[in-house]
Amino acid sequence: MTPDGPAARPGGPGGSAGMLSVDDLRKEGEAGTIDTVVTAFTDMQGRLFGKRIQVEYFLDEVVGEGIEGCNYLLALDMEMDPIPGYEMANWEDGYGDFAIVPDLATLRRIPWLDRTALVICDVANHDSSPVVASPRQVLIAQYERAAEMGYTPMMASELEFYLYKESYAEAHEKDFKDLTPTIPYILDYHILATTMDEQYLGPIRRGMHGAGIPVEFSKGEAWAGQHEVNFRYADGVTSADRHTIYKNGAKEIAFLHDISASFMAKPSEKDIGSSCHIHTSLLDTSGKSAFVDGDDETDVFRHFLGGQRAHIRELALFVAPSINSYKRYAAESWAPTSVSWGRDNRTCGFRVVGHGQSRRVECRIPGADANPYLAFAALLAAGLDGIENGTDPGPELKGNAYEAGEAEPFPSTLREAVDLWEGSDFARTTFGDAVHKHYLNYGQTEQRLFDEVVTDYERRRMFERG
Repeated sequence: MTPDGPAARPGGPGGSAGMLSVDDLRKEGEAGTIDTVVTAFTDMQGRLFGKRIQVEYFLDEVVGEGIEGCNYLLALDMEMDPIPGYEMANWEDGYGDFAIVPDLATLRRIPWLDRTALVICDVANHDSSPVVASPRQVLIAQYERAAEMGYTPMMASELEFYLYKESYAEAHEKDFKDLTPTIPYILDYHILATTMDEQYLGPIRRGMHGAGIPVEFSKGEAWAGQHEVNFRYADGVTSADRHTIYKNGAKEIAFLHDISASFMAKPSEKDIGSSCHIHTSLLDTSGKSAFVDGDDETDVFRHFLGGQRAHIRELALFVAPSINSYKRYAAESWAPTSVSWGRDNRTCGFRVVGHGQSRRVECRIPGADANPYLAFAALLAAGLDGIENGTDPGPELKGNAYEAGEAEPFPSTLREAVDLWEGSDFARTTFGDAVHKHYLNYGQTEQRLFDEVVTDYERRRMFERG
């Protein structure tokens, strides 16, 4: 494995528009149609970090040599504060640099930014070995494990988000309270309401398509101002790259239109949460689905589903990474509260959908705040373990999973998720000690920082009457 990313990724259907080769970029640079290359990777929270590079310098130097950045970028909280307890980056070692290495297969045009291209990067140590705690490398390791077993993971994510009339600056001034959704009523599948927001959704769809992220559709979602844009499936790493670019790009496009977009799992107590449903299937070496044999589901399918069910609780930190993540899980909220599975059953944590070659497992547990590289890695690792160990998924749940007492609950708090991760031999052996310790420190930090805050809820209840 090298920091250049996994070899022989098949991509997915319809993803060529907007993609650039180095020769394409050189021609665009000479013509003056591209002069800036955003060179970026994701941090633990899933945010893009990197540099904007003049195209000539990118072509002359960065393509061959990469760039460098401070290694503290993988040891920060959401507020950008350096956090103690990380072995790969700390004050004791002086917070040195690591290499930021472009994966040139991801080079693409960014249509909503003037004269701009973007390339996703990996981060590497000074000896060129990958920084194993980097989210993209966590996924690449599981992708390559699948390849060694003879499978290509194909994945897709469905991200929901809210649009608000306030700009980001205005939302900040209002302390993010009492924001005004762009549509004041539930707009699930609503054509008139989504026409009213087409001035925002149209640029998102067209922009993503022009950036090599093939769009399927957009639709209104289950609450006021809530939307969803779906994209074609691809191999797991390509799909996670697209997810990251889209999430960042949707916020940029909102900014350019003087509104705001939020991918919080639960923006307020009165709103339905925003999900990140993740679809997974495996192709065998012939390029056919390993989940079906004709019309019949295979043991590979059943064991993959069994592994996901068996391990999802102890991997909750990777699919529900924040305090806010767990506010989304409530009965009859469209967010699952259990790790049950069912066929086309939206009350279950795992929903089996599709027919024939499209048969797949949809995990409905992650929220829109999930880091796609980590969430994809968790689901893939669990499923592959199920194949290796012949794990049975148990009986299908029929009916309402919210009311089924036999359905094992998903963790209800970050504290529970951190405890499960800390005690998980599976997580430690699957991802390695370095990754396990790194994200244990992340989870413990998230919980500690929240525990130190005095909330509005406490003041309202206790200031006068307590």
